[in-house]
Amino acid sequence: MIAPLPPAARPFVAFATLLRAHGIAVAPEQTTAFLMAVELLGPRSIEHVRKAAAATLSPHPEQRARFDALFDMHFLGAIAVPGEEEWAPDEDVSVQEDTGSREILIGDEINETGQASTEAEALSIRRLGALDESEALRRFGRALPAALPRRRGYRHRAARRGRTVDLARSLRDAIRHDGEVMSLKKLRRVTRPRPILLLIDVSGSMKQRSDANLALAHTIVQAAPRAEVFTFGTRLTRVTRALRRRRREQALAEASGLVADWDGGTRIGDALQAFLAVPRFASYARGAVVVVLSDGLERGDPTALVTAVARLSARAHRIDWLTPLAADPAYRPETEALRLIAPQLASLSDGASTARICRHILSLGGVEAA
Repeated sequence: MIAPLPPAARPFVAFATLLRAHGIAVAPEQTTAFLMAVELLGPRSIEHVRKAAAATLSPHPEQRARFDALFDMHFLGAIAVPGEEEWAPDEDVSVQEDTGSREILIGDEINETGQASTEAEALSIRRLGALDESEALRRFGRALPAALPRRRGYRHRAARRGRTVDLARSLRDAIRHDGEVMSLKKLRRVTRPRPILLLIDVSGSMKQRSDANLALAHTIVQAAPRAEVFTFGTRLTRVTRALRRRRREQALAEASGLVADWDGGTRIGDALQAFLAVPRFASYARGAVVVVLSDGLERGDPTALVTAVARLSARAHRIDWLTPLAADPAYRPETEALRLIAPQLASLSDGASTARICRHILSLGGVEAA
């Protein structure tokens, strides 16, 4: 039996329902995050609630005015609600909002080539297209479980050699031989695949690889016994649950709806700090193979990234950073952030194509278990 919703939470859940009714997409996970943000802030004013809603429900910048009008109507009792005709955006027009500290640019004219990196946040909805790498991904999925690095488990199984005596089997064998112990049966600890944690950069500078990387992530989630996938650009988004759907098209469509910072700015350090700040998320990295698909073009102070990678490496089995820029054999890290974290990485390798990423992940099975 489902527990009834607490009366104090009903207005906030009703606000998410109101947004959906007026064409603003809100996922169930975003509603839950909104409730948690309100509880965490302990809001002292209605503006605190407004900021929590804007941060967690992630309205499209073109819908922000409608979002604020619906917020005022729902929480402040405002009467006038703008009609639909007032919210239709002009075609081929980019929207700019002055936040006082950072310029936010929205539209197709931003970073069309995907070659530049920016710190500005751009929130958008994106549909992931179909790819022509299905057969390669199927072969990769079949080979992945056996190729993952392994670790010693806590279970034991019968073996010819081992340090542990299987007392039960030894006694049963002795009973069959009139109480004489002919030999001591042995046990050895079984090994199991290490979990894999995939962190995918969806910022503007990785625009050309985002679709293919998400398709690869779907294959890993389907094939690996334990896998977690997060995207990051200007914010952190967990897409594992969406990628657990068997059909790739359905999984990618649901994942694309969860990610709000497609093709925006790059805040790798802040995203990793947010990942480590949530204990449940940080536990996914414990003993895991962490694969980061990013060009590493961090803008601003690299301190947050260096600190986060140091903490992540202390938890993980290894961190592999795959960047499209490493397709050139003469590649050397150019950004200060990437140069500083290089000693913490197990490898800084080529991530320019799905085939190269697959080969790198399948090669990790040769790494000895700790």
